[in-house]
Amino acid sequence: MANVDDIRNVVLLGHSGAGKTSLAEAILHNTGKSNRLGVVEDKTTVSDYDEEEKDRGHSVHSSLLHTTHNGKTINIVDTPGYPEFVGAALASIPAAETSAIVISASAGIEMNTRKLFAAATEAGKARVIIINKMDADNADIPVLISNIQQTFGQQCRCANLPADDGINVIDCIASGDGSSPVKDVAQAHSDLIESVIEADDDLMESYLGGEEIGPEKVASVFAKAMIAGTIIPIVFTNARSESGITELLDLITNCAPSPSQVEPAKLIDGENETEIKADVAGPLAGIVFRIGFDPRSSMKYAAVRIFSGELKSDTSMFRNADKKAIRPGHILKSQGAENEEIDSGTAGDIITLAKLDELVVGDLISEGKVNGKFTMPAFPMPMFSLALEPATRGDEQKIGTALTKLTEEDLCFKVTRDAQTKELVINGLGDLHLRVMLSKMEKRFKLSVNTKPPKIPYRETIASKAEGHYRHKKQTGGAGQFGEVYLRVEPAERGSDPPMQYSWDIFGGSIPSQFEAPVAKGINDVMELGVVAGFPLQDVKVSVYDGKYHPVDSKEVAFRAAGKGAFIDAIQKAKPCLLEPIVNIEITIPADFMGDITGDLSSRRGRVQGQDMLPGNMIVLKAQVPLAEVANYDSSLKSVTGGQGSFSITLSHYESVPSNVQQQVVAQYAKKESEG
Repeated sequence: MANVDDIRNVVLLGHSGAGKTSLAEAILHNTGKSNRLGVVEDKTTVSDYDEEEKDRGHSVHSSLLHTTHNGKTINIVDTPGYPEFVGAALASIPAAETSAIVISASAGIEMNTRKLFAAATEAGKARVIIINKMDADNADIPVLISNIQQTFGQQCRCANLPADDGINVIDCIASGDGSSPVKDVAQAHSDLIESVIEADDDLMESYLGGEEIGPEKVASVFAKAMIAGTIIPIVFTNARSESGITELLDLITNCAPSPSQVEPAKLIDGENETEIKADVAGPLAGIVFRIGFDPRSSMKYAAVRIFSGELKSDTSMFRNADKKAIRPGHILKSQGAENEEIDSGTAGDIITLAKLDELVVGDLISEGKVNGKFTMPAFPMPMFSLALEPATRGDEQKIGTALTKLTEEDLCFKVTRDAQTKELVINGLGDLHLRVMLSKMEKRFKLSVNTKPPKIPYRETIASKAEGHYRHKKQTGGAGQFGEVYLRVEPAERGSDPPMQYSWDIFGGSIPSQFEAPVAKGINDVMELGVVAGFPLQDVKVSVYDGKYHPVDSKEVAFRAAGKGAFIDAIQKAKPCLLEPIVNIEITIPADFMGDITGDLSSRRGRVQGQDMLPGNMIVLKAQVPLAEVANYDSSLKSVTGGQGSFSITLSHYESVPSNVQQQVVAQYAKKESEG
């Protein structure tokens, strides 16, 4: 059982291709946890063990690893770098005190790098920047360091520098001696010391007084400075040759904070806030930050970061505020796909639990002595959708079960049954995201589906006032049916809630009150299906003001039909029209693509609302655009920006569809009706 002061938790973050998985392999090999250096291309890494990851050559899930160095236990969470799988990376940030942002020396700062650095900063984590592939032929290290400082701040200082053509690194923490082609070592040392001692008033005063600050004093406040954010050390590595790996491990064990050094985690319960200190003797409190399934047995595994207390196999454990206790069973330590049983999980450590189907990401586990939720990062809204149909009849229920399990693994993968279109729709962060999820469903559950773009959820409304009348009369030999309704409609305010404002304005008993409910049902039948193209109606005022009934033949079914007929008659006279969903879209792009993107938005009937400049020559463009026009925007944006752009959308409002678009939608509806 590791002492809490001897634990270091690190999450590897960064854009795809930066070399996070290769870096994790180098760490395991360097510390003797693996007897060979795994290679992604050879499908031999400990971290990428899933068949989907091996086939695609990149991480899809986060992976748990652990090792020891300098007497310290190091837990590592390796995360995917593709933006489509950012959910796994974001969910892992709360599990570690230190976020290691991995940047490829040749590719530089990429889109996901910015996002994940910002998320780690927002979470208040200590950060270290690892420049990997430092010996790349096309790498311009001095320019990259400048870009990092411009983008992430001047507190980003070199803790070491490349030397000997990228074979070795020179330490900039202990002294300013040595030579590097990248930067003056003495200046790098001075810059680093100034940023570190900024976190300690006494040392700062001594420094300003001319006192030389020795390595021991620098080391004593380094973790404090990382926590305060006055220093974000930059280190250099080459994972393939294992250059700089020992120095990286030294930095993690000697300078990065332990769980006991950072601010206590906080449980939020309404307006109440409880601090959870990293204390083995404290109350049990942990967070589930990863759900995975064994690729061979499909057994469910839950990764848990324990902030306080101790978890044993026979602990009476509670999930959130549940009243029923559960037994954790075996306490495991994960090394990729392999799991080793340990006696217990203690404060500061990361462990794995098996076969607990009730656990989901974000859950609090405790012994019932604490309540609330740990704060999770903000997850992007899934904006890319596909409608599913079973490839084999009778698979509907199996598909539903499989999709539920997939949503447990990825908080950015959603499944909905559209109440309006009746379609089963999956939502993700891009086409690649959804294709991977469907591939996993086929491999793991042996289920295939057909996909198509989901229907756009249009609405219908009216543009003017109108009167409607309908007489339902049916005589069949026996008792007849009779009901007659007069009503009027007019437009309500756009976005009205409820979508129909209904009033029963019958005077003198022309229709007995017992028939009000059937009339309203008939009107609601039309509200659900519309009259233009089969979409629900909204923003309509309805007043039923007259009618006739027969003392023998009037029945509920007759007045339901009369209400429906009168409402259709009125709607058809009230200039019915289609409404389309308008979304707010925020597009993050390099400034060089500003003209191309605004032109593209204009061609999609978009309206630019404003823009914000970001460090590193990036722009956030804000606009409103019809949802129908951005159904394929993911691939289009990647094509225009060379994969450097990202976007998010949220529903804004509904507004009238242009007449040419309405004609197209109505024609499609008419064709479907004639075929069906």
